[in-house]
Amino acid sequence: MANSILFIFFLLPFVVDSLYFNITSFQPDDPSGNIVYHGDAARDEDGTVNFNSAARTSQVGWITYSKEVPIWSRRTGNASDFNTSFSFKIDARNLTSDTHGICFFLAPVGAPLPAYTPSGFLGLFGPNIDYKSSFDLVHIEFDTYSNPGWDPRDVASHVGINNNSLESSNYTSWNASLHSQDIGHARVSYDSVNKNLSLSWGYELTASDDESSSLSYIIDLAKVLPSEVMLGFIAAAGLNTGEHKLLSWELSSSLDPEKADNKTGLIIGISVAGVVLVTLLVITTVMVWSRKSREITNMVSSSSINEDLEKETGGPRKFSYKDLVSATNGFSHQRKLGEGGFGAVYSGNLKEINMMVAVKKLSCGSRQGKKEFLNEVKVISKLRHRNLVQLIGWCNEENEFLVIYELMPNGGLNSHLFGKREEILSWDTRYKIALGLASAILYLHEEWDQCVLHRDIKASNIMLDGDFNVKLGDFGLARVMSHKLDSHKTGLAGTFGYMAPEYVMTGCASKESDMYSFGIVLLEIVTGRKSLERRKEDEEEGNSDDDDDSESDEKSLVEKVWELYGKKELLSSGVDEKLGDDFNMEEAECLLVLGLWCGHPDKSSRPSIKQAIQVMKLESPLPVNLPLKRPVATYYNSTSSSSSPPSVNSSRASITFSSKEVGR
Repeated sequence: MANSILFIFFLLPFVVDSLYFNITSFQPDDPSGNIVYHGDAARDEDGTVNFNSAARTSQVGWITYSKEVPIWSRRTGNASDFNTSFSFKIDARNLTSDTHGICFFLAPVGAPLPAYTPSGFLGLFGPNIDYKSSFDLVHIEFDTYSNPGWDPRDVASHVGINNNSLESSNYTSWNASLHSQDIGHARVSYDSVNKNLSLSWGYELTASDDESSSLSYIIDLAKVLPSEVMLGFIAAAGLNTGEHKLLSWELSSSLDPEKADNKTGLIIGISVAGVVLVTLLVITTVMVWSRKSREITNMVSSSSINEDLEKETGGPRKFSYKDLVSATNGFSHQRKLGEGGFGAVYSGNLKEINMMVAVKKLSCGSRQGKKEFLNEVKVISKLRHRNLVQLIGWCNEENEFLVIYELMPNGGLNSHLFGKREEILSWDTRYKIALGLASAILYLHEEWDQCVLHRDIKASNIMLDGDFNVKLGDFGLARVMSHKLDSHKTGLAGTFGYMAPEYVMTGCASKESDMYSFGIVLLEIVTGRKSLERRKEDEEEGNSDDDDDSESDEKSLVEKVWELYGKKELLSSGVDEKLGDDFNMEEAECLLVLGLWCGHPDKSSRPSIKQAIQVMKLESPLPVNLPLKRPVATYYNSTSSSSSPPSVNSSRASITFSSKEVGR
């Protein structure tokens, strides 16, 4: 009991003292007045903060939260944890003079920022010889330009954590030009127990597995900063006008500037203590019971899964976990073929059957859970087709879920189209891959006993054997339905960039939504571009012919190709430049137009897989009524009385972005 009461009073300051706000759009008529604008910073009409809104050079703009934010208690000396998340966008196309970066900072309340020290001084520092501030300051910087006096010399741009200095205390390389004009999402956290200030970040369209996306630094903020600080963002531009924007800002802290006095806090605390004590006892009892119940459930669940799979006559073989550990050298890093939301894939040598295999090991926190594991094994084990990956076996031991496939020597299609391989996929091979994929979908949609909706057709799920024959894989999201049905209400799952618009809005999967994904893959095969990406080539080559370049950077592949179709530039600008002139013009036009046809926003206007194959074999003509401008997406949800989009906060939802090339 003593421990429980002690726990309650330990919690008391956090019950009374907490701070939270979430700004998703910066509005001019904001009645709270929580954000104060300084220098060149101003609200834009789109609800963002533009730090360098003035049409002049050497700009500095900053914003601050209007209230004092305590980060440690003068009464107890204890520091508070805090988390802040924000989204931002930087135009860093000209790294030689335009932008110098954006910073999140913590400074003493009322600290006199040296507002007009732009460029590399970031508006935070004066031109001091030692590059230090005249007041206590901690900041996190997305620094787009390397200043030789204080910035790291081994990188062109970097993300850094700085302790009262222009020199970063810890930093990592950051490709500012790659992410220029893309929306970045960052999260800053402070762990007051471990004194760890950490940062993580990512991008919507230009995420790269080759880049670091996290950083941390051990610092005792209670010894560096006063108990109450001001928080804010600041950005600076150099010789030309540049752009830095803040799109949203969320903050939570365990201490509140508007604290109740000690007597009020004590009264509230005593009143709450009794309720909390009873609640604590109930919670403790429930937790103990739940833990035991969960252990029993896991044992029963694993046993039932094994029994369910072992019932399958002529089904895949069950392997022991010990054999798979041996085959993959203990799931060593050298054996890893790729990693995604589901876990990791490893190559292995199963000596028992004398075969090289690919072992997919689902992670403990994977969105592809027991249901998807069971679904994948049961569905793929019943399918037999030359263009589907062959399932060798499965394993469910040690609370692990593993699926074993035949190893594909040439890996995934994505690694050939978008990877760093030196060899280039020839046109004949690309067309062969397109036909093979179409053959696999025909079998799933029309030729098997029931209709199989794959729901995740994308380049990374298209495997290639030694002769570059297609093997469509990853059936964890697949659903089986009667051929008599038009669609299947499944909940939202798949990969953005490949998902049909009506599927995103209604959660109803159909043959047509699979065909949309197929069309996107066709466009990727011909163009060599990802379904969602930034167009960097024109900038790197110095092209200035595209008057709408800044807008087209944000467009999907299907939108870009449709624009080329409208301009009658499909063959001149739509074919992968790595091919040069070494491609069949009739076949290239066929795949590009067919890709647009399949990618039509209106599902009723898309072809069936049979029609698509007839066109690919040049047995049927291309559509003549395809509009020159991409239509606006319209749909009618006939299976639901609600037009609301499906919830993605569900155990059934499994969504990734196409920038992740391996996995879910």
